[in-house]
Amino acid sequence: MSGLIISVSGLRGIVGKDLTPDVASRFVSAYASSLPEGPILIGRDGRESGPMLAKSISAALMACGRQCLDAGVIATPTLGVLVRHRNAAGAVQISASHNPPPYNGIKLFGASGRVLDAETGGKVRDAFFAGRSAWVPFDQIGQEAKDSDPHTAHLDAVLATVNVEKIRQAKYRVLLDSNHGAGGCLGIRLLEELGCEVVSVGAEPSGQFAHPPEPTAENLEGIAKRVKGSGCSVGFCQDPDADRLALVDASGRYIGEEYTLALCVQRALDDPETRGTIVINGATSGMSERIAEKAGVRSFRSAVGEANVADLMIKQNAAYGGEGNGGPIDPRVGYVRDSFVAMAQVLDLMAATEKSLAELANDLPRLHIHKHVVSMDTSQLPQLISLLEEKYPDADFQTGDGIRLAWDDRWLLVRGSNTEPIVRLIAEAEDPSLAEGMCCCVSQWIDESISGHE
Repeated sequence: MSGLIISVSGLRGIVGKDLTPDVASRFVSAYASSLPEGPILIGRDGRESGPMLAKSISAALMACGRQCLDAGVIATPTLGVLVRHRNAAGAVQISASHNPPPYNGIKLFGASGRVLDAETGGKVRDAFFAGRSAWVPFDQIGQEAKDSDPHTAHLDAVLATVNVEKIRQAKYRVLLDSNHGAGGCLGIRLLEELGCEVVSVGAEPSGQFAHPPEPTAENLEGIAKRVKGSGCSVGFCQDPDADRLALVDASGRYIGEEYTLALCVQRALDDPETRGTIVINGATSGMSERIAEKAGVRSFRSAVGEANVADLMIKQNAAYGGEGNGGPIDPRVGYVRDSFVAMAQVLDLMAATEKSLAELANDLPRLHIHKHVVSMDTSQLPQLISLLEEKYPDADFQTGDGIRLAWDDRWLLVRGSNTEPIVRLIAEAEDPSLAEGMCCCVSQWIDESISGHE
């Protein structure tokens, strides 16, 4: 991955190479020009480049006449809640999510406390490319202040979604791996409020990641051993800006991120007060769909991306939603993927059922996802789509976010990258060999019938 990546929700790049103070200043100035009146919040994860970028962004926003509230190190979902709580016009989160340390990024929020929708984000992107800004004269320059309590509003909102006393009675011992990102600031406080004995790993938000920041099975091997060795009931593993959560059970088994959302959906649909329509994206495991079908509620799939999930949730008045990368979205807290919602609600499900995490995971529909990346010029996607239609005439075809082919027992998603000459293949089936086989077949067709005839 290289070069500055700009999308409707923000940008990211290598600090000092693609992402410089100049780029950050011009980007947030374009953003400020599109916002209504009101203060703008600034937050960041624990990356070493965060303070420098925060100063640049704050200076640029003040130069646009904006009042800035510095929230310091803060999780992405916490910043979303804070926007609404402070009646802010918007917010800027400085984070590169799970990318390596050389990267950082900017994520933009609107006044509703969610990541900008595609239309609004597109206007900001266009304004940036056009060089539009909102600079003001010297006597209209804004000021900056520190936010004295950025976390309590989010804490209270999450606690309101679970049976706190029931969880406290269980006296869970849990491991929280924040990997020196933003998650430990609120994560420890939340778990202690829930009566947990917390084994904290990487709580200091230094950005010195103890393992690669994406919470995958490979990257969490050491953490999984610590969960088992520490006698914990569960391991909670956050990404650097704490909008995603992976799970590890008491035996040290990596449960993963897809199960995070499925368990949260299970918990929501078990309760008559929160039972209702759900929304997931096109690349998320069908476990949640099957849970919804069993509960007698509708499920919808959006295009991949948090903003797309939120848009469809609002349109369908959904009770719950999220993405299979460990990011549940509970509208009662906010339309942002949220690892804190995930931790509290997984514990709530464990306490309500008196089952272990392993038992709950084993009770879910048994589905297997396989992912594969193929080098291909994305301009050739129409040719690939025609080939897939010919090869799979019995599939239910959906286009708009690449192409998604679905059957009763399996599905395949083919998406071109917006930033690289690659195509991502994601398949899921009850039989793991079938999921892998679908990806292998498409990869072979690309090699033989498309890329081989350039």
